[in-house]
Amino acid sequence: MKRALALLLLCWLAPSASGGTSNGVLNFSNTPLLQPLGDTEPDITIGADGTIVVAVLSWSGLINGASGSTNLWKGPFGQTPVFQGAVDASIANEVAGGQEADVDLGSTGTLHVTSIVAFFNQITRVNYYGVAAIACPNADTSNNFAQCKAQIIDKSISSIYSAGVWITSDGPHVYISYQKGGGGLIQVQRSDDDGFTWDAVGDPIVGNGGVTANSSFNNEQGKIVADPKTHNVYAVFVSGVAGLQKAKNANHNNIYVSRSTDMGLTWTPNLVFSAPVNVALNNRFPSLAVDTTSGSLYAAWSDAQHVFLSTSTDQGSTWSQPLAVNVAPADTAVFPWLAAYDGRVDLVYYGTTSSSASDTSAVWNVYMAQTSDGGATFVQTLVTSHPNHVGGICTPFGAPCPSFGVDVTRDLYRYFQVAIDSRTGLAAIAYTDDTLTTTSTGSPLPQIALAQQMP
Repeated sequence: MKRALALLLLCWLAPSASGGTSNGVLNFSNTPLLQPLGDTEPDITIGADGTIVVAVLSWSGLINGASGSTNLWKGPFGQTPVFQGAVDASIANEVAGGQEADVDLGSTGTLHVTSIVAFFNQITRVNYYGVAAIACPNADTSNNFAQCKAQIIDKSISSIYSAGVWITSDGPHVYISYQKGGGGLIQVQRSDDDGFTWDAVGDPIVGNGGVTANSSFNNEQGKIVADPKTHNVYAVFVSGVAGLQKAKNANHNNIYVSRSTDMGLTWTPNLVFSAPVNVALNNRFPSLAVDTTSGSLYAAWSDAQHVFLSTSTDQGSTWSQPLAVNVAPADTAVFPWLAAYDGRVDLVYYGTTSSSASDTSAVWNVYMAQTSDGGATFVQTLVTSHPNHVGGICTPFGAPCPSFGVDVTRDLYRYFQVAIDSRTGLAAIAYTDDTLTTTSTGSPLPQIALAQQMP
């Protein structure tokens, strides 16, 4: 009986109906964006005029919790962006450091940034966390961000490990989502004046019966996305099974996308995919993208071996059978991220020839799989000009990871991202590379690199 169950699980883990992926060549330039103290966890956005903004977490703040910040780089597509400084410097006197961030350059031209910031209570000697919202009209980051409004909109996050924090916009309507402490539920806040004032709206999990039971205290959220075509808002999350996994492990096996048709007030979740119990699909965040020209949705995730893509053409009500996308030499792939525009979908991931993400001798590169036919076929291409990491990658959520700079590491931390230039259809990818510089003790010092697709 045990042998039969093991064979059944092995059959499930094999790639299903691979999306006809073949290896090809798309040309990329790779530019390091070096900082003396290092950076990691990059987010990227591209405006309608081709302006690229990269927001990154200060590595020194991540490891010492005292001098963190959200650093910005900005410049035209095809050129090396210019370092802008710490966008959250004006609130630095209130916090112990920035922890992670997300960025959106909206159709109004306003740059929106959100970050999780750490507070330290001098009396109780306890750390707690809050959410910052920053708006820069006309994407103006000059004069030490003097034109930007920076504020803290919530101080009730109890743990950094219940993060991340994500931002999206639909015209002047801006949305931030993050996980609250206590129940691990997803809080959404909305601004109707382009990111200057904020109000809490609904929760993509609460009030949805069995989905709520599965997901409270038992979920990990991916990015929130707004669709300017339908004006729907979507949130992706992965959760376990009530009674079987809750408070026991974080091997979340269900992918959900929740939809709001009333600007975040109420939400309806739909199941994208369910794996057998304890098959973890959170390696790292589940990813979601909307093609704003068609309204089609794309969800991606990793089971720590393959990255999968599922598509919805009916506003998230139903989803296609997932397709396993990565192929050799990306035999193992983690950290998937998506961008979609005008029928093209770009799926990026860290890939290695090793059979396990925890292989201490694994050599990693950035790959991008591109489809323009709804996932029927993909072209996988090597993005990086040299490996961006050597050693294992620690992916589990809720499980202890080894210290930084060791063989199975969190040096790449938890995500990297891709965006598409709507003028040209070309992709830009911000990723972490820990092979470029070292600390004073000789340990790898993570830095950000920017890959830009060439015509």
